Amino acid sequence: MEYGRRAAEMESDGTHVVKLNIGEPDFGAPPAFLAKIRKISDGRPLPYTGALGTPELREAIAKFSRDHFGSPIEAERVVVTTGASAALVLACAALIDPGDEVLVADPSYPCNRSFASAFGADVRLLPTGPERRFQLDAQLVADAWTERTRGVMIASPSNPTGTSMSHDELVATVRDVEARGGWRIVDEIYLGLADDVDGRPPRSIIADDPSAIVVNSFSKFFGMTGWRLGWAVVPEEMVGVAEKLAQNFYICPPTAAQIAALECFTPDTVAVAQERRAILRRRREVVLDGLSRIGLPVPVIPDGAFYVYVDVSGTGLTASQFCDAALTQAHVALTPGKDFGVEGAEDYVRLSYATDEDELTVGIERLGELLGSL
Repeated sequence: MEYGRRAAEMESDGTHVVKLNIGEPDFGAPPAFLAKIRKISDGRPLPYTGALGTPELREAIAKFSRDHFGSPIEAERVVVTTGASAALVLACAALIDPGDEVLVADPSYPCNRSFASAFGADVRLLPTGPERRFQLDAQLVADAWTERTRGVMIASPSNPTGTSMSHDELVATVRDVEARGGWRIVDEIYLGLADDVDGRPPRSIIADDPSAIVVNSFSKFFGMTGWRLGWAVVPEEMVGVAEKLAQNFYICPPTAAQIAALECFTPDTVAVAQERRAILRRRREVVLDGLSRIGLPVPVIPDGAFYVYVDVSGTGLTASQFCDAALTQAHVALTPGKDFGVEGAEDYVRLSYATDEDELTVGIERLGELLGSL
C-alpha cells in the first residue's frame, strides 16, 4: 500500500509509473455482471438478504464447484461473504481461542495471519523457500506440530509466489492435520487461475477433506475485486455458527452484487473468465522471458495466480532498497518480500503481472536499465 501511495503521488506530478505491485486483475468485472448491475440499479428495493447469502447464489456456487473443481458439495454448506476476507474472518472467529497456535507458511499473504492474530492466535511462521516451492508440506507441518497447535492455514496457489502445492501433497498435509485433531483453512482464491495438471483442470481439496473450511472469491477468476463478494464451504456443523457470526459482523453480503453474480456462472461468462486466464498465462511468459533476459532470476516458476517472486539478492541491494530504486529511478512499483514474512524477506520482491503486456514490457525494460546502472 505504501508503494502504491508513493506511485500515485508520482503520477499526480505527471510521471508515468508502471504499477506491478498490485494484485488486482485489470480486466474488470465480466460484461454480463455489469449489464445485470445496470438493470437492477433502477430504484428497486435492494434489501438485506440472509446472512449466508441468497439461496440461488449458494446453489450456483455449489454447482460451479462441482463442475469446475471436482467438489461434490451441497448448497447448504456454502456461506456467501463480503469478499474472501470476510470468509477468513468468520473461520478464524469460529475456530480460534486466545493462545491457540496456528501454523502458516512463510512467505504468505499477510492478512491471513493478521485475521488469526486478531482473535488471539499465536501465529507461527514456517520457513519454506524455493526447495519447497514456497509452500508447506506434510513433513514440515508434522515436524512443527506441538501440543498447543490447533490448526493450519494453507493457500494454494499462493500470494506472493504464485506457486501451488501438488494435490497429493495437499491431501497428505490436511489428512495428517485432521488425524492430529487440528482444523484446516484452505485458501483457494487463486485456484481458478491455476495451471492444468496432466491436462486436467485444478481440483479443490473439498472432495478429499470435506471437514476443511475452504475459501474462494469472485475477485480473481472473475475479476470482481471491488464488488466484495466471496464464499466459504464449511462443514455442516459450522453453518449455524457462521450464520450467527455473519449476522453480527456485517449482516449480509452486498445484495446487488449477489443478484448480479448469478451471471458469472453462465457458459458465456465462464468462457470470458477462461479466456482471461489464458491471457494471464501469456503475460507470465512475457515476464519470465523478460526477467531472464535482464538477469533477474525466478527460483520457482509460478503455476497459478498472477505473481512472480523475483530473487534480487544478486543485485547488491536488499529487496526494500531494490523496490525504492525501482520506483524512484525506473518508475516501476514492486512489493518487497518483507510484506509477506521473514524468510527471504530482503532477498525477494513480488511482481504482479495483472496488467497489460505493453506495460509489462515497458516495466521490464526499465528494470533492465536500472540493473545496468547499479
